[in-house]
Amino acid sequence: MSTVAERHGARELVWDTLAKASFAVLSYTTPRGEPRSSGVVYRLVDRKMYAAVAEDSWKARHIAVNGDVAVTVPVRRGGLMALLLPIPPATISFAATAIVHPAGALPPGPLAGELGPLLPPERRTSACLVEIVPRGHFVTYGVGVPLARMRVPALARARVPVAGRE
Repeated sequence: MSTVAERHGARELVWDTLAKASFAVLSYTTPRGEPRSSGVVYRLVDRKMYAAVAEDSWKARHIAVNGDVAVTVPVRRGGLMALLLPIPPATISFAATAIVHPAGALPPGPLAGELGPLLPPERRTSACLVEIVPRGHFVTYGVGVPLARMRVPALARARVPVAGRE
């Protein structure tokens, strides 16, 4: 994988890319240790990801038990080359800590305005808010590289710290 030094500004590029996307695959384990994953629509606010899930969903129940999750965000890449060549989608993956907030009103203040689209008034009493805080490193594939480089995994992969110095 590329070193951080080779990817100057990579952390900000990853955060910007996450802010522009809205769909992620959220992976977690059941209390018996069985792996599960499912798609969520999210919003990124202050470098935290928020997703709304049904209060009675398996996601809400299982994530609340231990809070360790993994996230993969597929990144759309357009252009003619993507139609002509077998180029895999770009992705950003990371480990995170997740907190399941109970259903109800949004937290007061600016966060409520940012998260309003995830939890419209008719869903606020039936949906939990899952707060997802990335930790460690982002593992990227094809983020910030030309499409042609995505065909060569060694050129398309990078490991970027979530926080700290690059």
